[in-house]
Amino acid sequence: MHDQLHLTTTWVGIVSLIVFVVGYYFIATEDKYHINKAKPALLAGTGIFMLIGIYFAMHGIDGHPLEEAVKELIYEIAGIFFFLMVAMTYIEAMIDRGVFSALRYNLVSKGYSYKKLFWVTGLLAFFISPVADNLTTALILSTVLLTIDKDNRAFLVPGAINIVVAANAGGAWSPFGDITTLMVWVDGKGSFTEFLFLFPAAIMGWGITAFLLSRFVPEGKPPFNASEKKAEIQEGGKQIIGLFALTIALAVLSHQIMHLPAMWGMMFGLALLKMYVYKINRGPSETQLNAFSWIAKIENDTLLFFFGILAAVGGLHFLGFLEYFTELYEQFGATAVNVGVGFLSAVVDNVPVMSAVLKANPDMGVDTQSQWMLVTMTAGVGGSLISFGSAAGVGVMGKMHGIYTFASHMKYGWTVLVGYIVSVLVWYFQFEILHIGAHHM
Repeated sequence: MHDQLHLTTTWVGIVSLIVFVVGYYFIATEDKYHINKAKPALLAGTGIFMLIGIYFAMHGIDGHPLEEAVKELIYEIAGIFFFLMVAMTYIEAMIDRGVFSALRYNLVSKGYSYKKLFWVTGLLAFFISPVADNLTTALILSTVLLTIDKDNRAFLVPGAINIVVAANAGGAWSPFGDITTLMVWVDGKGSFTEFLFLFPAAIMGWGITAFLLSRFVPEGKPPFNASEKKAEIQEGGKQIIGLFALTIALAVLSHQIMHLPAMWGMMFGLALLKMYVYKINRGPSETQLNAFSWIAKIENDTLLFFFGILAAVGGLHFLGFLEYFTELYEQFGATAVNVGVGFLSAVVDNVPVMSAVLKANPDMGVDTQSQWMLVTMTAGVGGSLISFGSAAGVGVMGKMHGIYTFASHMKYGWTVLVGYIVSVLVWYFQFEILHIGAHHM
């Protein structure tokens, strides 16, 4: 890392901060102005670096550090961008092959009530997320919600919030359940097993939120016509599910063992999917598939939103704004700041917040290990406090456009806050009082 430039008080620092805040305002008020959140995010993210470039050119500053910072940022963004692109393509492929219609048929034909479906989808999200990562999980299950009943908002909104909270909480206790936990783990701040000790805090926090939310879920059952034709998975569907599982495993392996980015394994998985489509199309059956049509259907706005937001925060980091962050640890102590990080990651996506904490690498005090676990949990779980605070939330906003929005999330936001507080209390009791979990350094 270059010696941090302090451009926070120059015109470029001040203008960039204003651009960031205005951009964020338009992201949060997406419903009001009917402007897609990707647009202000991209404008702010790319614009801030253009401003820095102009500033450097005007003052004849050596552009090398800027070039290096942008290269590093592109690498970080590409990792997330391509990872999500592949995950979304697989989900579109599974929609196309009737996987979700079949799942819905199985859930609905059992005569489950809305309340029971609420709990089933939440539990699935909590336990799939540690393996498949929170965003992929939230995308899959929000698709399930929409196929169950795409018109009943009273069921869909609490159901969507439940999935986002469950996916984020489930992702927090596994090293590859969330992009942030992955970052902490890769950085060597916690061993594989240490993350597993966050399980009690994660499940209790989600459980409380789910219990409070479930009181808003309507009575009754989703519409099901007994004469409805049984939905079957179409040809190739089961093989695509298998390939998807293999792709997730390859992402984990390439990250763990091969020293490659996780997205490399994902892209290899995409290549396998395309080869499989080629095989089916050349085969004896009538089925003709088009992998590019699946790619065309993915939520590109969600991908571009990530690009913009990560670029914007990268710009603020480059200008030196995140330096103020390290000073907070010295002022207020690690526990207070780490709990605060949760609230911060709700407003600013948890990935850049976590990268800020890791880049700043503050002194966490005596029990370094359990503090890193706390910040891992708060960054992951805190992301659920606001709809676009986490990858899972952003993904579901894209999937359930106009249903799960900033406003509809904030209406029930207090339930998430109660769960967040419970998670922190459980962490405190377990790690600080009983000393179960982290090794004292």
